[in-house]
Amino acid sequence: MKRFVMSDIEKDALIHFIGIGGISMSGLAQIVLKNGYRVTGSDWNKSEITEKLEKMGANIVYGHGAVNEYGIENASLVAYTAAAKADNPEMIAAKERGVRTIDRAEFLGAIMKNYKHAVGVSGTHGKTTTTSMLAHALIGADIDPTISVGGELDLIAGNIRTGKSDYFVTEACEYTNSFLKFYPTIALITNIEEDHLDFFSGIDEIIESFRQFACLTKDIGYVVAFGSDKNIQKALSGVDGLNIITYGMEDKFDYYPENIVYHAGFPSFDVTKRGEKICHIKLNVPGEHNIQNALAAVAVCELSGVDAETAARGIETFKGTHRRFEKKGFLNGAVVIDDYAHHPTEIKATLHAARQFPHNKIWCVFQPHTYSRTRTLWNEFVGAFDDADELILTHIYAAREKPDGVTKPENLAADIQKRGVSAVYIDDFSDIADFLKKNVREGDIVFTMGAGDVVKINDLIIE
Repeated sequence: MKRFVMSDIEKDALIHFIGIGGISMSGLAQIVLKNGYRVTGSDWNKSEITEKLEKMGANIVYGHGAVNEYGIENASLVAYTAAAKADNPEMIAAKERGVRTIDRAEFLGAIMKNYKHAVGVSGTHGKTTTTSMLAHALIGADIDPTISVGGELDLIAGNIRTGKSDYFVTEACEYTNSFLKFYPTIALITNIEEDHLDFFSGIDEIIESFRQFACLTKDIGYVVAFGSDKNIQKALSGVDGLNIITYGMEDKFDYYPENIVYHAGFPSFDVTKRGEKICHIKLNVPGEHNIQNALAAVAVCELSGVDAETAARGIETFKGTHRRFEKKGFLNGAVVIDDYAHHPTEIKATLHAARQFPHNKIWCVFQPHTYSRTRTLWNEFVGAFDDADELILTHIYAAREKPDGVTKPENLAADIQKRGVSAVYIDDFSDIADFLKKNVREGDIVFTMGAGDVVKINDLIIE
């Protein structure tokens, strides 16, 4: 069956979403609602996201095993989340009625194909932040783009913005090779590392996946790539027909920074393009990794017709997305910060950025995310917390997985302790909160960190 395109259905057709409450699925539902389509959906629980969709006109049914019979009966298309398997009752009903079904990635690709300027922001880390910087830059330039972010961005009051121009920017995730169903005219690659090893066999397969993603731009656009990353170099090596723009911290790349100065933890720098200063940026987010993200955003903006100075002014208004170095409040006079970091490289970058701020002790409460990631990157996790003065590990957030009986966070805490980092394992969130209340002092920095529900600890400790 040929790939679905939006012209395959009438403009006012009904589209049904299985798992409509997810961050990405809800964004797609918002886009099609604003473009004149009718929407129905199902999900396990009501949330602020689903309530927003209902106010926009979506008809949603809730509950485990929920079946929106009206949606299935009348749908021209059924879009489903990756969690929906073949035995899902709505999937079965759609098949019985001959209604076409497509997964989230193919649907996003179909929407993407309608835009002349389509940016796919990929990489193991940095996708949400870089996409958000681009949102600030393009909106600041009065481009009126459509934006799809994998987190909550205050500028667009959520994770989606529907514009009226030919510009579309979205995160492009490699998991299950979903980004190979996209249609980017600019493919941005921030980095390539081992991750999602419950799907990929190893780094070589991951590199090949990114190579194929880059090749989607052949003859129509550009690849913007972090030049220092050896795995990106492997992915792009020997590929003919690619227009490659590089960025990095050294002057051998097309875009690089000069005159970096930190002000109370936040960097400012000149952006230099092939030897010529093109703008100056004073970031309102910390860390060298965000200098790199900003360079990528400037490069993409210039390729999209936005001058560097205008892009820089927009990027400077970015103060972070929710759950990315997000200040939540105070405990005993210590600042409490929540961060989504769940891969060793992200943890290192976040804690290293924290070192740039005045502090006494850095506390980190980390919740590992999935058994497979914790198991396959065990040694990397052991070495990821060197910049923490005190580490508390809690139970693994299983997400889509079941306990394997082998991967135990208390053992990870013991191995980190052997490395010389003060580390303890505490399972219960309320016990962690009590421990922090007794031991955190004024001038400390406290992180809650991970992609699971560790953020709930903030409700127990914030004064």
